[in-house]
Amino acid sequence: MNTRWLTALIGLFASLAISVFAWLYFDTFLFFLLIPFVPFLFRGRSPPVKRCPRCGFETRNREFEYCPRDGARLERG
Repeated sequence: MNTRWLTALIGLFASLAISVFAWLYFDTFLFFLLIPFVPFLFRGRSPPVKRCPRCGFETRNREFEYCPRDGARLERG
């Protein structure tokens, strides 16, 4: 299983568990609506894809400026 999916599932189950606990403790349904969406507030944006115009090499690594296969400068897009 992909680690991103595993992290997402753990976060979902943890937020639901917190929601159930808060619902039982505070006796309000509002937590069911808010807590599952908290992870979306803190996620970062991924860097843009850079592509080699010659061979089609793609990367999101910001350190790459040139293609490791043919040395051409990578273009955003």
